[in-house]
Amino acid sequence: MTFDASNKKETSRREFVRQSGILAGGLMAAPLISNANYFSGSSDVIKVALVGCGGRGTGAAMQAMLSKQNVRLVAMADAFRDRLDSCYKILSADDISDWTSAVPNVKDKIDVPEERKFTGFDGYQKAIALADVVILTTPPGFRPVHFEEAIKQGKHVFMEKPVAVDPAGVQKVLAAAAVAKQKKLNVVVGLQRHYQNSYRELFKRKDLIGDIISAQAWWNNDGVWVHERKADENEMEYQMRNWYYFNWLCGDHINEQHIHNIDVINWFKGSYPVKAQGMGGRQVRKGKDHGEIFDHHFVEFTYADGSILNSQCRHIPGTMSRVDELLIGTKGKIYCNAANIVDSKGKSLFKHSGKNDPNPYQVEHDELFAAIAKGQYLFADAENGAKSTMTSILGRMATYSGQIVEWDKAINSGIDLAPKSYAWDATPPVLPNSDGYYAVAVPGVTKFV
Repeated sequence: MTFDASNKKETSRREFVRQSGILAGGLMAAPLISNANYFSGSSDVIKVALVGCGGRGTGAAMQAMLSKQNVRLVAMADAFRDRLDSCYKILSADDISDWTSAVPNVKDKIDVPEERKFTGFDGYQKAIALADVVILTTPPGFRPVHFEEAIKQGKHVFMEKPVAVDPAGVQKVLAAAAVAKQKKLNVVVGLQRHYQNSYRELFKRKDLIGDIISAQAWWNNDGVWVHERKADENEMEYQMRNWYYFNWLCGDHINEQHIHNIDVINWFKGSYPVKAQGMGGRQVRKGKDHGEIFDHHFVEFTYADGSILNSQCRHIPGTMSRVDELLIGTKGKIYCNAANIVDSKGKSLFKHSGKNDPNPYQVEHDELFAAIAKGQYLFADAENGAKSTMTSILGRMATYSGQIVEWDKAINSGIDLAPKSYAWDATPPVLPNSDGYYAVAVPGVTKFV
């Protein structure tokens, strides 16, 4: 769900202020923030560029401005001018309660005159050049290119998950992540459960359940928004606006949403699967505006130690709704959403109350900007973000093909879903047939898509 000025009080798990956390790392001198005061105030100002001005971008920029540091938004970029204008209107509003009652306004921290608003496919480069920290919140298909550019320009980064939609993109992010480490650039990825107190407390105590031998993960709910095709939109614009339903932009909902739950299991396991097999399809959500993605996936991921993650995600109204993770060990179980650890007989070993826990979406920004302000290098989330993204992609490959897909073969496959060129008159990677429908994967026929 997105944050849209036309739906003022809208809230969701993926939105605005719902944050909390800390991810500790070593203390090393990070690149200092720029001392060039050509925009704002004092020499300690941290200049931020927002690349991707949709709902999540608006929320992330708000959270950055609400950190306790001297932060200023100085540049914005989006493919669409109307999205940029909507985001700017919200962030610069006198009374933010028009859109949410949860936070004060951040108007005084917004310094983005017309000449620092960039649109089109190449605007991100210009926005990145003006900042110390870059927020990357476009559709995921653009993330590898934007992240690579931000690291090339020596910027700290907050980027949303997933960080890619295909193996080629994952490899690009891994390469840039290595450079970020060399340059000591802080990188936070929006897998916010790493910054949520309840999950951190469970992680500290995961040894209470012994060795993890199996796990389950769910992201089952009604689904998300749909952008209906407008008469004046060409194919590229339509797919960009309806990006959730095209794999070159989104990677399917197993990648865009279910990555959260899959990542939790990887985190607690301390490893990534070596292979996957599963099933899925389109049973309910199969209209013209639903592009090419499935509405349900069930994947059996196998780790090197033989342990299994049974993973399911579904976007079908009227069905069981659950977003959660369960880890089963030799001595007990961890119920993640309930923040409860029990022994093999069901006796509670630990229960996190959650009382007064901070919002994990806010904390990931609080901690990032605090580290930058102090000149500390603490955050290197990109490698895990890339590998958990690859886990989700591995699952998609398994459900689309109906085959057992091995990690090493998949990540080194070179599969690249990106268009040949990024332009409004360019041809997207997939096109509708004469009836307006897009080709959909067929298990047993489709190969490694």
